[in-house]
Amino acid sequence: MLDFKLQDDKCIECGLCAKVCPVSIIELKPKAAIKEGKEKNCLKCQHCLAVCPTAAISIFGKNPVQSVLVNDEHPSGVAMANHIKTRRSIRKYKQENVDEKIINELMKTASHAPTGHNSNSVLFSVIDNMEDMHIFRSKVYDAIKKAKEEGRLPEKHKLLASFQKVWENHGVDIIFRNAPHFIVTSAPNRTSSPVADSTITLTYFEFAANAHGIGTLWNGMVTWAMKEVDTDLKTLIGIPEDHKIGYSMIFGKPEFKYTRGIQSEGLYVNKISLK
Repeated sequence: MLDFKLQDDKCIECGLCAKVCPVSIIELKPKAAIKEGKEKNCLKCQHCLAVCPTAAISIFGKNPVQSVLVNDEHPSGVAMANHIKTRRSIRKYKQENVDEKIINELMKTASHAPTGHNSNSVLFSVIDNMEDMHIFRSKVYDAIKKAKEEGRLPEKHKLLASFQKVWENHGVDIIFRNAPHFIVTSAPNRTSSPVADSTITLTYFEFAANAHGIGTLWNGMVTWAMKEVDTDLKTLIGIPEDHKIGYSMIFGKPEFKYTRGIQSEGLYVNKISLK
């Protein structure tokens, strides 16, 4: 059910909702309404709610008054470019928890990331305290060791065994970098693009985290461990069996403060011209 509702006293019959609808299921008669029998064609984009200048439209039970306004505070083009250019992959962290409220706010922000067919079904599996992080770290290293001993460790991931030895013999944590927190995104197999949806959402999480002074590191090694070394790790942290993992990330308060961004190695563009 779309639960499309219109506040007649607010509707000015501008027709923007009908014009913006990507599947043309809204009509004016003279007020906005869903065409008979067309509800199933809705893409769940909420464009109608977003475009209405008087907040007259509600859909899926959403109250338009609770939406962020486009003229609220936004970064300038320069500010956004600088935010991206000064992002660093953090490998040294302070040994303290990030406020749980901040972590929840970061996930809430990232949940606005685009998803295929507007499925909005990406799951955040997060470790928000150092105690659980210590347990998970040990489980991952143990899983790598066991896979190596049983001859199940894929050849392409044999480097993980070397890192496990360093951890076991010297207590040096190369895989997790002693980060206080961990997050992985996943989505149901039934969705059209579970891996892409999950990875894009994690990217939004990173941008939001960096804006709060929280450092992040994309962690391919833990992702490999969960997907290809021991899938029981996925079960351990509660990722549903029917989910595909996008990617994982460690995060926390950076030990160091950087003064400037690095300089890109270059821009590579394939300019398409078919004239």
